[in-house]
Amino acid sequence: MRRINTEKITELSGQKVKLAGWVNSRRDHGGVIFVDLRDRTGLAQIVFSPEISREVYSVGDKLRSEYVIEVVGKVRKREEGLINPKIKTGAVEVMAEEIIVHSKAKTLPFEVEEIEGVDKSKNVKEELRLKYRYLDLRRKKMRDNLIFRHRAIKFIRDYLDNKNFLEIETPMLTKSTPEGARDFLVPSRLHPETFYSLPQSPQQYKQLLMVAGAEKYFQIARCFRDEDQRGNRQLEFTQLDLEMSFINRDEILKLMEDLFTRLTRKLTDKKIIFEPWPRLDYQEVMLKYGTDKPDLRYGLEIKDISGIVKGCGFKVFSEAIKNKGVVRAINATGAAKFSRSEIDRLTNLAKDYGAKGLAYIVIGSRIKNQESRIFNLQSPIIKFLGEELSSEIVKEMNGQPGDIIFFGADEEKIVREVLGNVRIELAKKLNLIDNNKLAFAFIIDFPLFSEELEEGHFAPEHHMFTMPKESDLELLDTDPFKVKSWQYDMVLNGHEVAGGSIRIHRLEIQRKIFKLIGFSEEKIKEFNHLLEAFEYGAPPHGGIALGLERMLMTLRDEIDIREVMAFPKSGDGKDLMIGAPCKVNKKQLDELFIKIKEL
Repeated sequence: MRRINTEKITELSGQKVKLAGWVNSRRDHGGVIFVDLRDRTGLAQIVFSPEISREVYSVGDKLRSEYVIEVVGKVRKREEGLINPKIKTGAVEVMAEEIIVHSKAKTLPFEVEEIEGVDKSKNVKEELRLKYRYLDLRRKKMRDNLIFRHRAIKFIRDYLDNKNFLEIETPMLTKSTPEGARDFLVPSRLHPETFYSLPQSPQQYKQLLMVAGAEKYFQIARCFRDEDQRGNRQLEFTQLDLEMSFINRDEILKLMEDLFTRLTRKLTDKKIIFEPWPRLDYQEVMLKYGTDKPDLRYGLEIKDISGIVKGCGFKVFSEAIKNKGVVRAINATGAAKFSRSEIDRLTNLAKDYGAKGLAYIVIGSRIKNQESRIFNLQSPIIKFLGEELSSEIVKEMNGQPGDIIFFGADEEKIVREVLGNVRIELAKKLNLIDNNKLAFAFIIDFPLFSEELEEGHFAPEHHMFTMPKESDLELLDTDPFKVKSWQYDMVLNGHEVAGGSIRIHRLEIQRKIFKLIGFSEEKIKEFNHLLEAFEYGAPPHGGIALGLERMLMTLRDEIDIREVMAFPKSGDGKDLMIGAPCKVNKKQLDELFIKIKEL
């Protein structure tokens, strides 16, 4: 008899079936034993009764959690009052006639069964979960995450295949080139004293595929970056990598919007807030949200009030403007209910990001017998600003009774970072974040270079292969900071989930960018494979790379990308399950001509 999954038994009442899986739970009801058998698709109740088989009943009596069993029995409908609506197969059960115990299980380091929707392992320490990841993956939530990941990737593949893309794999062992993060290096045994590099992305290969005439390429690409870990970052991760020839920015953005709108509707019940997705100017979002990856599910927009407070009596504001800084404010609607300790925590958050403090004005009720815009205002800074200027600020910020206006005053970069993070914290405190909503957007019109020099040279805002806007090409020789690029980012609920650009395909422009970022001729030679390819006819091309785990993390309401990966690393980059990284023996090192330096 062929084994079936538990999810199928609801259709097979009265028929004999074979099921296999793990004992999720066992209950002895005085002469009848009930076992919930768990497989990948869910649970099924197995009934062991001595009236059917005393031998099978005896085996069932010895079963314990996580034993692996195989059962043959007849499916029957449960009586009306015994139906369990909390599981998919709750209307039927299987009367055990035969059983095989494939393996026993000792007591697990943590519970993995989910009983009636209660996940008993949700508070287990992450280190323990990662050490026993094969057990952690038995949990329903983790199993569902892996299934969702599979379905999302399949959807992407089918969609792109229908759009005539070719899925092409690029090498994992490649050349180390200066691209940003540290490379993972792999020593070569056949070529002593040389190293391969694991790819940070397939960037150069996909551009070379365009030179090769592939026209439309994609890859579910594994990427490696030796950088510090965060909740949305791992040493190895997966990208959806796309590249196209004879394409423009708007066509790429339209493709991504259509793909992920369809995917979201197919695989989730979440609501996409903006349709079509907005395309926002980089400078505008940096002003309004303090970040280039804004969460647009809520307002709390930041305004520049430097012009209003210029020359005011509050020294913190006037000095900031005098030193070519800015004064910006954010109106927290309904925040007047905050306690003093909550305001102090926001002030300390601002200090963590380089501010000296966080000024504020609490807006009370309207003053009787005055214009409707005059309120009772409470703040230590009012005596320096004066009542009239304070009221003007409140009007500018559209303040209403019950609001608090928070201020940042310093150099622009600090104020952006401070108020951007205060905005996020305010949204949490005011319960403005709705995980059932998805706020997709594209950020466009980035500067080509970051706003500060790096070791005396210009630093790419995106990467060194991004095409400058044609209208700004002359500025490369006169004022590179003013050059706009064809970079674009895709953001979702406060995460940058994808980034891309139209690429440089002209040799002279690529060489000029290399020079501006400080590459010597010797260093430029490391990219000769790409520069030489451009000499043989390179089409205009562009693309985008999406962080698959970041996207899945958001769609699954997770706060860490580890939750949508099968075998992730710990916060310090270790695989606690198999014990990597590890030391290797001297013979292996000798074969690779490597000697360990003593610390």
